Amino acid sequence: MAEFITTYGFLIVSMVFAAMLALSLYLPLMTGQLSLASPGFYALGGYIAAVMSTKVFPPTPQGEIFPLVYLLIEMLVAAVASALLAVLIGIPALRLRGIYLALATIAFVEVVRVLSLNLEITGKAIGIFGIPQPFLNKFEYMWIAAPMLILSTWFVYRLERSRVGRAFAALREDELAATAMGVNPTYNKVLSFTMGAVLAGVVGAVSAHFLNTWNARQGTFDAAILYLAFVIIGGSRTYLGPVLGGLLLTALPEVLRALAGVEFLPAFVAQFLVDGRLIIYGLLIALATIFFPQGLITPTMLKRLARRGT
Repeated sequence: MAEFITTYGFLIVSMVFAAMLALSLYLPLMTGQLSLASPGFYALGGYIAAVMSTKVFPPTPQGEIFPLVYLLIEMLVAAVASALLAVLIGIPALRLRGIYLALATIAFVEVVRVLSLNLEITGKAIGIFGIPQPFLNKFEYMWIAAPMLILSTWFVYRLERSRVGRAFAALREDELAATAMGVNPTYNKVLSFTMGAVLAGVVGAVSAHFLNTWNARQGTFDAAILYLAFVIIGGSRTYLGPVLGGLLLTALPEVLRALAGVEFLPAFVAQFLVDGRLIIYGLLIALATIFFPQGLITPTMLKRLARRGT
């Protein structure tokens, strides 16, 4: 067990973070808004944690761990900063729809990336190194990552069944009809966008310590497409879909690498699994969208399982 944790501890925690980032994209999608801004807020939260831990808080003595209370403060600051920025961006941007909103949020991600490449406080292209560690090894981050995933999943679960969640669903299905029934589209869209931004920012704050370094590569357009794949493959109509998609697709490249070590496989097959695993990864995503157009988990599937359980 210890060997397994040592080998795959980093991957397991990364899977949990990916699930939460998928949820951060799913939240604005609940109102029918295709927002790809999550990597920007993720990068923002990471830079806040990196700057505060290396330049604001007292230096961590050699051999000692970073105080957990400092990490909690960083998470709070990242949440507040992400929420304020989301409101400022969301009010004008969420007047757009569909692909136009996606382009606007991609532009936001690029603005954050370019700023981080040129500002002194972010370390420019080099980034910020030597971010202190609040845990002794990578797997111990599960002590904070697992509760974060459980709480965020529970929150979205309760949100879907609340009055606000029903307003979100009404906007997603037919905005004109929802508006006629008294649902405020601007308020609800900005609210869902802000909640997604807060979640991404908090994950970014923890990830900065987890990765021990933070730079402009942490929040890019590529990441936005990957988060979107998590949601689409997992299922974009229920809160469990993004969680499953984030967990599975993050683990998939390492699973393919592990399959290469199976003894009975021919040498050329094993080599292809190692060298071409990202090609296989892309093909599997493409096949999943063809054979599971609504995702691996759908509301209908959950209802059937609930009936069987009763």
